[in-house]
Amino acid sequence: MTSARQEGTEDAPQPARTVWAQTATTPLRDFLRTETGSAVVLLAATLAALAWANVAPSAYERFWRIPLSITAGDFGVSQELRQWVNTGLMTFFFFVVGLEARREFDMGELRDRRRLVLPLAAGAGGMIVPVAIYLALNAGTPAVHGWGAAMSTDTAFALGMLALFGSRLPARLRTYLLTITVVDDLLALAVIAIFYSEHVTLMPLLAVAAVCAVILAVRAAGVRHGFVYALLGAAAWVALLRSGVEPVIIGLAMGLLTYASPASRGDLERATDLFRLFREQPTPELARSAQGGLTSAISPNERLQQLYHPWTSYVVVPAFALANAGITLSGDFLARALVSPVTLGILLAYTVGKPLGIITSSWLVTLLGRGRVRPPVGWAAVTAGGAIAGIGFTVSLLIATLAFDGPQLQEAKFGILAAAVCAPVVTWAVSRATAMLPVRLRVRALLGSAETIVDLAAPVDPGRDHLRGPADAPVTVVEYGDFECPYCGQAEPVVRRILADLGDVRYVWRHLPLTDVHPFAQLAAQAVEAAAAQGAFWQMHDRLLAHQDRLRPADLVAHARDLGLDVERFRADLHDHAAASRIAADVDSADVSGVSGTPTFFINGRRHHGAFDLDGLSSAIRSARARATLDSPDSPRR
Repeated sequence: MTSARQEGTEDAPQPARTVWAQTATTPLRDFLRTETGSAVVLLAATLAALAWANVAPSAYERFWRIPLSITAGDFGVSQELRQWVNTGLMTFFFFVVGLEARREFDMGELRDRRRLVLPLAAGAGGMIVPVAIYLALNAGTPAVHGWGAAMSTDTAFALGMLALFGSRLPARLRTYLLTITVVDDLLALAVIAIFYSEHVTLMPLLAVAAVCAVILAVRAAGVRHGFVYALLGAAAWVALLRSGVEPVIIGLAMGLLTYASPASRGDLERATDLFRLFREQPTPELARSAQGGLTSAISPNERLQQLYHPWTSYVVVPAFALANAGITLSGDFLARALVSPVTLGILLAYTVGKPLGIITSSWLVTLLGRGRVRPPVGWAAVTAGGAIAGIGFTVSLLIATLAFDGPQLQEAKFGILAAAVCAPVVTWAVSRATAMLPVRLRVRALLGSAETIVDLAAPVDPGRDHLRGPADAPVTVVEYGDFECPYCGQAEPVVRRILADLGDVRYVWRHLPLTDVHPFAQLAAQAVEAAAAQGAFWQMHDRLLAHQDRLRPADLVAHARDLGLDVERFRADLHDHAAASRIAADVDSADVSGVSGTPTFFINGRRHHGAFDLDGLSSAIRSARARATLDSPDSPRR
C-alpha cells in the first residue's frame, strides 16, 4: 500500500467549512444544537419575567391567573393560565425528554447495557446528595416538604451554558451529561408523581391504566398514525389530571414508548423506488405513496424529535420560565432570602451537592467495578459536568410551585435562580484550572481512560483493506463511500488535507455504492478494484472522485489508459466483475455497522457524528489521537 506521504497529499484550496457539511446532522447533534441555542431564549424569558414582576407585579400575577376553560358539552377542563403552562405545555417538554431517553437506550451510549449503571448511579447520586443537604438545612421546619425543588438539573440550560462556559472541555462530556440528565428527569418525574400529587382518586387512575393498555395494543398492532396516539395521550392526560396525579408524566411515558432506529439501507432503497414511480407518473396516489415511503424510512423517534424539540426548546420552556420565574425583588426580600433555609438549602444543594453527588457516585461505580466501567471522560471533565448540572431550573421551578406558596415560594425561586448563576461560574473556573495543567496531565484529566464503544463491525485488515498513510498510525479513519456521491467528492479534498497536515493518520476506503440513486457507482467501484489489481488503486480512486461526471464504461477505460494501465486486462476485469465479491463484502460490513448513506466515517472504530469538514474531522482525529496516546504502553495508567 502507498503511504499518504508519497502520493495524494498535495495541497488544494480548502474552504473553512463546506456548504454540504451543514447538512451532515444526527439526532444527537441536532438535540445538542437546539438545547444550546435555546439557552439564550430561556435566559431572555427569565430576565423578562423578573423585569415584568418588578415593574408591574400585580399585572404579572393577574395575567398568569387568568382562568382558561376547554369544554365539550358537559365535559371540560378549567385551569389558570399558569397551570395550563405547567401541566399542559410542559407535557410536551417531558415527551421530548422521553424521546431522548429512548434514543439513548436504542442508539446512543446506553445501547451497551453495561454502561447504563454509570449514568443511573451518577443521576441518582446527583439527586440524593442535594436533597440531603436541603433536608439538613430545613430539618424540623414546614419547608422540609419542598426537598424536591433541590434535586433536578435543567437539561436545556445546562447544555447551553456548558457550550458557553466549557468550550475547553471534551465534546463527549455533553453526551455524558445528557445521559445523566435524562436519568435525572426520569427520577424527577417519579418524585412528582409519588410525592407531589395530592388527593389521588382511584377511578380516573383506572381509566389511565385502560388508556395505556390501549396505547400498547395499538403500538403492538403496528399503527403509525400520530393522530391516534395524540388522542389517546390527551385522554390519558385528562384522566391523570382528574386523578390528582401530575399529568406531565404521560408525556414521558409516550416518549419512552417511541422506538428509535437508524434508517436501514433497505428502507431507503424502497423509498427511492417509490419516488421513482412518482417521478415517472406524478399522480396524487403515487405522491402519497412516495411521501409515506420517505417518512417510514426514518424512525418515529427521530421524526417526533425533529417536530417537537424546537417547539419545546424555543416556546414551551421559555413560556414556563416567563410564567414562573417572576420574583418581586426588594431590600427586605433579599435580606430575608439570603438567610432563609429554603433559599440556602436550594443554593447549596445545587452548587455543592450536585457536583459532589455526581463525582462521588461516578467514582464509587468505577471503584466497585474495578475499572471495568468508567466515565467516558476524565475526572476534571466529570467535575465540570457536575458543576454545570447545578443549574436546576425547569423541573425545580415546577416542583417549587407544587410544594410552596407565598413568601416561601419566592425564596425557593430566588435560590433556584441564584444557583443557575453560580453553576456556570464554577464550571468556568474548573475549565480554566484544568487548562493550566501540564499537557499530558491535562489530556488525561479531560479524556480519561475509558474504553469507547466500537461501532465498526468489521475491523480494519491491513492484508485486505486499501490503506493510505503510516501503517503504525495511532488513528485510523475508515470511510464508506460511493464514487458517484457528490458529498464523497467534496469530502475527498478534506481527507487529503488531513493526511497531509496531521501525518500520523491511516486512512481506509470501503465501498458502499448506492445503486438505487447512482447508476454508475457499482461499475466505478469495480473499476477501482480493477486498477488495484495493477497496483493503482489510489490513483484511480483520486481520479474518479475528481471526475464524478465521467463514470460511464468508456470514461473508465479512458481513465485506465491515462493512468498507463494494461487496458485489455482492465476491460477483462470489468467484464468479468472480478471484484464483485469484495465490494459485496464491504457493503455487508456497512450494513452490520449501521451505515446507510455516504460518506460515513469511523475514527478508531467509533462512528463520527460531527461535520465532515476540515475543522470537524480534524478535531475528532486529534481527540482520538490524544486518547490513543493515553492508551499506549508507554503511557502510565491511573
